Amino acid sequence: MTDRSSIRYIASAITLTLGIVTAAEADMYRYKDENGRPVISNTIPQEATRRGYEILGSNGRVIETIAPAPTAEEIAAREAENQRQKAREAQHEKDRLLLKRFSHPDQAVQAMHRKIVELDSLIQLKRGNISVISSQLDSEQSRAANMERAGRNIPEASLNKIRRLESQIRDIEKEINAQSQDIEALKADYLKDIERLEEITGESRTLPLTPQSQEPQAASQN
Repeated sequence: MTDRSSIRYIASAITLTLGIVTAAEADMYRYKDENGRPVISNTIPQEATRRGYEILGSNGRVIETIAPAPTAEEIAAREAENQRQKAREAQHEKDRLLLKRFSHPDQAVQAMHRKIVELDSLIQLKRGNISVISSQLDSEQSRAANMERAGRNIPEASLNKIRRLESQIRDIEKEINAQSQDIEALKADYLKDIERLEEITGESRTLPLTPQSQEPQAASQN
């Protein structure tokens, strides 16, 4: 019986010792309560985790620090910085592509001139077409007026031709107006590119913004 009692005693002691070791090795938490007082415990309230805390090892040393949850203001600030970073990256890519097209502001000015002259030539061609159609329209209207003065009925074919010619003139005028707007939009886009090139290259344009082919027209209109 004595031997058996000794064995049970030793087994109980081992179990107790293992329990003490297990408890000692368990992680502990150090945090501050709602009043700012430090607390060490083997559990941590949910609301305390948002204020940040430390995980302590069995030797009482800090093995990990959990930062406080970001505030709404901090989250907004981070998001704003992310957006600014994305904008900087997007601008950097635009600048790279712009410099790939033009190495100097004057190159952009020359490209703008070519586009403007090209579109302006198309407008002048359309205005010439309007002049031709207007002459045809004048002839048809004059012929119809002579018929009316003579007391004759104007043939439906003549009336249809007049309507068709008037419609053609309106359509071409709409095209001219659209192309004029295209020229203004093109100028605005190129001006942005020219200004940006001046900024990132440190070089200033030396060419005028108005193509030389347009300067005499502007003078004649004045």
